Amino acid sequence: MKTRKTPMRKCAGCQEVREKRQLLRIVRDPEGQVSLDRTGRKSGRGVYLCANPACLEKAIKTKALERSLETAIGDEVYESLRKELADE
Repeated sequence: MKTRKTPMRKCAGCQEVREKRQLLRIVRDPEGQVSLDRTGRKSGRGVYLCANPACLEKAIKTKALERSLETAIGDEVYESLRKELADE
């Protein structure tokens, strides 16, 4: 019996590699909307973050989310991401 390999992803804020299920996925859908993907299954380009607000702030400061998602992200989107992270 084979054991399944655990998918690993890197946090855009702290750059630590963790199991995919421990991270939150932020996705840019085909229409260009940026949102938090709680299911991990939305279609579009994704980037992963720890559930730590400090990682989000670091990713915002270094523009890691904009680079990874290949789009400009407005302040209102960052505010909604901060709010959703606080609710985690």
